[in-house]
Amino acid sequence: MDQAKKQLRKPWVISVISVCIILGAWIICSVTNVASMKTVPPIQTVFKSLIDISTEGYKGSTLWGHLGASFYRLFSAFFLAIVTAIPLGLASGQSRRIRAALEPIVEFVRPLPPLAYYTVLVLWLGIENESKIMLLYLACFTPIYVACVSAVSKIPSAYLDTARNLGAGRRQLFFRVILPYTAPDIFTGVRTAMGHGYSTLVAAEMVAAASGIGWMVLDASNWLRSDVVFAGIIVMGATGIMIDRILLLLEKKMVPWKGRL
Repeated sequence: MDQAKKQLRKPWVISVISVCIILGAWIICSVTNVASMKTVPPIQTVFKSLIDISTEGYKGSTLWGHLGASFYRLFSAFFLAIVTAIPLGLASGQSRRIRAALEPIVEFVRPLPPLAYYTVLVLWLGIENESKIMLLYLACFTPIYVACVSAVSKIPSAYLDTARNLGAGRRQLFFRVILPYTAPDIFTGVRTAMGHGYSTLVAAEMVAAASGIGWMVLDASNWLRSDVVFAGIIVMGATGIMIDRILLLLEKKMVPWKGRL
């Protein structure tokens, strides 16, 4: 009995129980016909569709082809956001002038829904991948930028003053004090950005797309293929969790001092 209680205290056990409860409720709804098969397809139908689109494909591409197209757009935008938002965010955190120049633009774009300016991006960049990558880039940029600015502002002035008194130059101050202190918050911003980017992926694939996991879900919904819709959502959720876990592992490897400063 005590052993069972100890097991229940473990977080992964609670997570497994939560998933089992959801699957159980799904099976009950399917068996008892509480919901229509078009709105809540049986679990076996969804997994059959998942196998079918993995092997035979959906409208010209397999599941892996759709995932590849989506990941190309997502990771291209994510990489561009990292290499631009981190330097600009750290610079804005250290300079009021740079922050004054960039903050009005960031604060204007940040609350806008992606579909509000996607039409403008299509007009400027066309209907190919460029407009889709730019939409995802804007979704990823702002969380990283805001996290960097906030992280720099939280550095205790005593750390900076002590480093200067010990003779640290601007380069040493940045790499020995600012970057190590802000790294945990930067990783938090990066993880948040990936979540924003992935959630914007469906919007990015709404216009003139013929591939991508988001496009597949949208197209299937137009044809009332709820089994494919559910399969696509499961794949998006599973891959999203996998990407987040990879980022967490990278954070543990690259920022082992998190929580100790």
